[in-house]
Amino acid sequence: MDGFAAELGSDLRAYAAGVRSFLRTNPALDQWRAVHHETTAERIHHEARLLGLLYDAGWNRWGWPETVGGLGGELVHRATLYDELAAAGLPIPQSTLMLETLGPAMVRFAPHLAERHLPAYLRGEEWWGQGFSEPEAGSDLAGLRTRARRDGEDWVVSGQKLWTSHGETAHRFVCLVRTGAPESRHKGLSMVLVDRESAGVTARPVAIAGGRNELAEVFFDDVRIPGDHLIGEPDGGWAVAMYLLQFERSVYGWQCAAVALARVRDLVVAAADLAATSGIPDGLTRRLGEVYSDVVTLRARSTETVRRLSAGQSVGPEASVDKVLLASVETGLYDLGRELLGGGFLAGTDRDERAWRDEWWYSRSATILGGSSEIQRTILADHVLGLPKEGGA
Repeated sequence: MDGFAAELGSDLRAYAAGVRSFLRTNPALDQWRAVHHETTAERIHHEARLLGLLYDAGWNRWGWPETVGGLGGELVHRATLYDELAAAGLPIPQSTLMLETLGPAMVRFAPHLAERHLPAYLRGEEWWGQGFSEPEAGSDLAGLRTRARRDGEDWVVSGQKLWTSHGETAHRFVCLVRTGAPESRHKGLSMVLVDRESAGVTARPVAIAGGRNELAEVFFDDVRIPGDHLIGEPDGGWAVAMYLLQFERSVYGWQCAAVALARVRDLVVAAADLAATSGIPDGLTRRLGEVYSDVVTLRARSTETVRRLSAGQSVGPEASVDKVLLASVETGLYDLGRELLGGGFLAGTDRDERAWRDEWWYSRSATILGGSSEIQRTILADHVLGLPKEGGA
């Protein structure tokens, strides 16, 4: 490793300055600025090419171990990259949501699979879906029914997953399955990696209210997977799930805060334009301040969480705080955007109006996806605050 590369790994300010210079001076990046995609599939494919460009330049390899195609460094490198992308008017590639959720768990619990598959993910050549929820097991993952049974050296997976992130286009699925008896609850779960092209895998897109296929239901009909596609120990999937949920609820919050800060700046410009033409409605300035305060609160909380995860510490149930704050930011920000845009939000056809409308529809799921806000508050009450159970003495 040369001196400059060593400096990037040890000096976060040098890394941030290098990323910032690259993003602001490379004309090839203009094709990703101010783009509105008509479909989720189109968006994820286009933004995966951005991931590939960042990989070739080395910037998104920092924060990942060399064994999986990285250059070393810590999670804070990845967080810095997401900040700089948003600040430069570029998208945070959609596939990084699952990369940040599933990648760290793969590195820790299945390094052989991480070495085999994560480099292609970092290059933007593939992305994965997360198969946790089921028709009768959403927030109660311990009640899931999709099974994996051992058959010789292989595992055979049968069942159905619902609300699978990136399910329409994912190349692989990381699934929580039951390997123990039905009554074993969370003690009888395992985590497996299933290739989309395996015989017996069927994915059916699920459109959200805005019309986009953000999710999918995935069916596994006696899907045979290699024995080494287990992530962690047999019946040890709950520990893997709890580990990766720390990243899902915190790093995703960091990414969303980076995007939200850029969106707040857009709202300030929109409010100024409104003031110059027809005046600002009563209470709008206060609401804009409240939204900004919520975003800054999320960022402050996410900063602490990212620092702890980067240092190898376990966050545990406190990560639910990040998820609750994120839901407040998403709903409040896009509700205010809807009001500021007025008729343009409802019927506008230009790029920005369509983008705001699509983002508003997606924000409606913020209090549900990844564990509902009610479940998050219950986790905090039970496991962080130690409050008495409802109806208890």
